[in-house]
Amino acid sequence: MEYPKSQVCKSCDNCNEKSKAFSVLSEDELRILNKDRFEVVFEPGQMVMKQGAPATHFVSLTQGMAKLYLEGFDKKKIILEILKPWKLFGGPGIFTDMRYHYSVSTISESAACFIPVENVKQLIRSNPTFAETMIVHSSMNGSRNFERLLSLTQKQMPGRLADVLLYLSQDVHLSMRFNLSITRQEIGELSNMTKESATRILKDFENEGIIRIDGKEIEVLRIDTLREISIRG
Repeated sequence: MEYPKSQVCKSCDNCNEKSKAFSVLSEDELRILNKDRFEVVFEPGQMVMKQGAPATHFVSLTQGMAKLYLEGFDKKKIILEILKPWKLFGGPGIFTDMRYHYSVSTISESAACFIPVENVKQLIRSNPTFAETMIVHSSMNGSRNFERLLSLTQKQMPGRLADVLLYLSQDVHLSMRFNLSITRQEIGELSNMTKESATRILKDFENEGIIRIDGKEIEVLRIDTLREISIRG
């Protein structure tokens, strides 16, 4: 059966313009990357990658938005990152125990490109610049996760929620006013607290004039105050 490809994912030549990790590859190397690559379209809430499953592919989101999270005891989840198009992921397990160490599921209608691990490893072995690019990519992801871990374990709940609002406005939506793409439950999972606690603190921030909430729309009114709450923890 022949599966159609979307306009943004016809071949790795096009992807080369959008993914920094692949910008150092030649046309011949991009053809290696493109071999046996495929794209999958997902509805909201569908699983893209399952923690503990065999790590067979690197994945790049080509459309939509997804959440990357850890699954702990009693089905508790901690969201580490909101993924947007052209973010490459797959995790450290690809180079260790060949298992995915986190899960990824879609927030909105999405599409993802699946690149066989062996294709990437072949290019890492033959192209030192690409290998260095992948090391930098992995190191930056690790550094961000360490920062998230400090926030989730050492800050009080207002500080953790301030971090989430700063992250959503500055890194995810790139705007001080945005339609919330995630639920209150997911805000709790981003800040390592219950849905009820996250909702209560959001209301406190609104009452203090730090943010404005209108349905699913949030506007950050006093970003300096949010930063102060984040620093104080």
